[in-house]
Amino acid sequence: MEHFDFDLVVIGGGSGGYAAARTAHGEGLKVCVIDGAEELGGLCILRGCMPSKTLIESANRQLVVRHAAEFGLKATTQGVDVRQIRDRKRTLIADFAGYRQGQLEDGRFVLHRGRASFVDAHTVEVQPRDGSAVFAVRARSFMITTGSEVSVPPVPGLVETGFWTSDEVLDAETLPQKVAVLGGGAIALEMAHYLEAMGCEVTLIQRSGQLLTGLDRECSDVVRTAYERRGIQVHCGTHLNSISASEGQKRIEFTQVGQTHTVLVDEVLLAMGRQPATKGLNLEKAAVSAHKGKVIVNDRMQTSQPHIFAAGDVCSPLDVVHVAIQQGEIAARNAARLLRGESADEVMDYRLLLFGVFSHPQVAVVGATTEKLRAAGTPFVEASYPFNDHGMSLVMGETDGFVKMLGHAETGEILGACVVGPKATELIHEVTIAMHFRATARQFMTIPHYHPTLSEIWTYPAEEIADQVG
Repeated sequence: MEHFDFDLVVIGGGSGGYAAARTAHGEGLKVCVIDGAEELGGLCILRGCMPSKTLIESANRQLVVRHAAEFGLKATTQGVDVRQIRDRKRTLIADFAGYRQGQLEDGRFVLHRGRASFVDAHTVEVQPRDGSAVFAVRARSFMITTGSEVSVPPVPGLVETGFWTSDEVLDAETLPQKVAVLGGGAIALEMAHYLEAMGCEVTLIQRSGQLLTGLDRECSDVVRTAYERRGIQVHCGTHLNSISASEGQKRIEFTQVGQTHTVLVDEVLLAMGRQPATKGLNLEKAAVSAHKGKVIVNDRMQTSQPHIFAAGDVCSPLDVVHVAIQQGEIAARNAARLLRGESADEVMDYRLLLFGVFSHPQVAVVGATTEKLRAAGTPFVEASYPFNDHGMSLVMGETDGFVKMLGHAETGEILGACVVGPKATELIHEVTIAMHFRATARQFMTIPHYHPTLSEIWTYPAEEIADQVG
């Protein structure tokens, strides 16, 4: 009889990996977690969601002080203490990471600190971080949750000249005066918001013709206008030609609408996306298929090898932590079913796919977009309402943006929504809950909304959709 050390080996101890390990243990499986990172915790806790939002909270409060006079308050900023902001972040993250480390080390599963690579479809080789001897681990099933890493584009001179990533921004105790942010996605916009609030001169250089590629253009236009009002230079539809050192600064040359532009900055922040962290896993030895490094999975989170699963950024259509956790849990339950001789039949449902950006104004989206509905041939109606005509947002002085709701043209069921404006990442959850229960716009209107609140703005597009559907 073939010998196995574990029922499930989870490669990667971030949010998706921990969720998978915890769930598998609950299913009665003997579980091992292999994590080769310098610190335990994963991207979200250590270098992603939590540290970035800690810094952004300081940026948000800086903007409040900046606009104090509008509210009859005589307050001015006395400058910023970036080191103190960094130290507050370190204290919070140490607490979060310590809690996760405790969860991984509490005895429910075996934890190996090292890098894993496949030898065959049931064996991985572990290279310990402490330099001790390499050893093999055999398991009946595996879970790949190695996350993602910064994607470095082949721009001439970029690597040679040097650059920052969000990692450097998040742990900096001093900031450069002039910064060029390369990219226009969530990380780029969040870091640009923080840097400008801290007093940096910021230039955003984006390849796509709009910020937040993939979202409705009207969403990105609101953010762009707000950023330009703050003094951030925004260039979209660009091609980066070269980056080079120039008398202590960095010279960026890019083309836009056929014209060549040059920008001189103190530092370049690379925020042009991330790529799956699959290097060194030797996926081919386990016959696990991947495309451009991304592990290919079905809706049950199985790879091309039915007993090898994946979850999180390494395979996900959207690199966000709540999706990684959901994928990890579903994958673990399916692995348990498979090992019991049952069908691995629990599927991942992306109907309520959530996406949020902690820019200023914030952006949040749930469910389908107009583009996806048109592509699918789904009959729909849409309605929107602006924050500059809404009582509570006028009181708050936060009037940029709008809410938009999409409903099925025949049934009135809410199919999607987006919000750009104050507290967008909070406001989106009201529609998410309604969509979870497959509510129609007319049913949504019957839900009481306290006045005056930001939340009641959703009643306006809901009423318009209900009237259109009849």
